[in-house]
Amino acid sequence: QVQVAESGGGLVQAGGSLRLSCTNSGLRMDDYAMGWFRQAPGKEREAISCINRSGGKIYYADSIKGRFTLSRDNAANTLYLQMNSLTPEDTGMYYCAADRYMNTYSLSWCSPSSFQNWGRGTQVTVSP
Repeated sequence: QVQVAESGGGLVQAGGSLRLSCTNSGLRMDDYAMGWFRQAPGKEREAISCINRSGGKIYYADSIKGRFTLSRDNAANTLYLQMNSLTPEDTGMYYCAADRYMNTYSLSWCSPSSFQNWGRGTQVTVSP
């Protein structure tokens, strides 16, 4: 069973940076599409950024383009999300997810419903 775990969340002032990490249970990173999602209180979970199996396709939500960067270290079995220029609107629980069989050619491939394996989340809080 695939297990992923997030780390790196915390409290930061607006304009600051954080780097989130997502490690897996030893599976090959390039066998899985992976993604970052966030959920603010009272809101639905939304996609932030996803990467396909080969690493040749990366999706970014419009709200974070130019500020967040997704990267993957296959040797370390780790997915990263570098978050810069954070704003209070970025506050929420951030989740990492993985899926081996999804169709990454679908227009909606980077959506919560496309992923089967989820971590427990790491909290990011951005103060004004």
